[in-house]
Amino acid sequence: MMDTPDKDINNTDNPPLQSNIRKVALTALAGTSIEWYDFFLYGAAAALIFPKAFFPEATETIALILSFGTFAAGFLARPVGGVLFGHFGDRIGRKRTLVIALMLMGVSSTLIGLLPTYAAIGVAAPILLTLLRFAQGLAIGGQWGGAMLLVTESAPKEKRGYYGAYAQAGAPAGIILANLAFIIVSALFSDDFFNSWGWRIPFLASAVLIGISMYIQLNLEDTKAFKELESVRKNKTASEDGYQTIPTRSPVLDALKKYPKQIVLAAGAFLSIQVTFYILVAFLLSYGVTSAGMSRAEMLTAVLIGSALMIPILFLASAYSDKHGRKKVFMLGATLTALWAFVIFPLVDSGNFWLIILAITGGQGFLGMMYGPQAAFFAELFSTEVRYSGASLGYQLGAILGGAFAPTIATILWKEYDIFWVSVYIACASILSLLSVMMLSETYQSDLTDSV
Repeated sequence: MMDTPDKDINNTDNPPLQSNIRKVALTALAGTSIEWYDFFLYGAAAALIFPKAFFPEATETIALILSFGTFAAGFLARPVGGVLFGHFGDRIGRKRTLVIALMLMGVSSTLIGLLPTYAAIGVAAPILLTLLRFAQGLAIGGQWGGAMLLVTESAPKEKRGYYGAYAQAGAPAGIILANLAFIIVSALFSDDFFNSWGWRIPFLASAVLIGISMYIQLNLEDTKAFKELESVRKNKTASEDGYQTIPTRSPVLDALKKYPKQIVLAAGAFLSIQVTFYILVAFLLSYGVTSAGMSRAEMLTAVLIGSALMIPILFLASAYSDKHGRKKVFMLGATLTALWAFVIFPLVDSGNFWLIILAITGGQGFLGMMYGPQAAFFAELFSTEVRYSGASLGYQLGAILGGAFAPTIATILWKEYDIFWVSVYIACASILSLLSVMMLSETYQSDLTDSV
């Protein structure tokens, strides 16, 4: 067990500590927002641009499925990124690992903006697109654990959920930025220019992420919990000759050995969020344009508004979880999502812009009740020495099982059967999440400096 940290680390009346955690939280929000912007930008492009740009010889439906298939490649890479970055995050620190993940995302997204289409280089184009999407997945697989732990391990115990929500808010903020980018570029240029070159501009803007990563490297320190863990490791591994050695055991293997139940149930808890979120922000773009006769700009705007309204709900749910526990609010969000699944598509099918906003906002609001407290909840499930690995494994396994093929599965259910079965798909995922959270222990009063 680690030494008890100084009492003032949890003293929210201490101005220097308040200032420091706010700086960490806002920096994490900025970094995750741009990182998710890159990841979601691909989702919008996969629904609206890539079918014609990279799969022009396929039928419209097959091209959309193939495009969403490349979208899934990012999710296949996320557990790999979680394992890879989790190992180094638990070995060399949260900050340095986060910086590497942000750099990788910035470079791969910028290269997507420079990638020739099928018309220019043939089949090499979708292959390279898939590889770059895989690189995005590696980056997002590593980013979440680093940003989340940088905030939650630095936050006072009684506000861990609230400050953890800053890392979580990067997801809806990224959606807003990605959709705004497409809306602005679409408005500024003709459809022909947008479809050929205009769509590249938002991807090229990803280079700003490299600057944010440098800021984090130069201006932020690693967390107190990790520094204390490093100190304990050095004391335990000092050799007889007096120099310090580095532990050789893998944090990932340790996490799998010590916390198999928590990792599996964390993945299950994340299912509903992933399935529903990617149906709302990716599949629904295509469905709304094709089935409800909405314009591309209208659907992008509806998703943007829903994402903006998700942010305050996310913070409120997280603050509530600090006082009343993570499980209650998480389970309520899963239940409401299961019920709302059968409301979404009738509202979208109405073709009424405001009812479509209601459909998306309701769905994203209920997701916010789960996604907000999730950072603190997952961090509290694991001890310090394997926390990056354990939390990342649970999160990224849930991502690949829930989000990787959600738009593709939804497209097949819609085309081959009926849109009603997409609602059933969302509801089933929500029930599985509800059951998973029920089987996890309540964690909100745990101490993140404990190592067991």
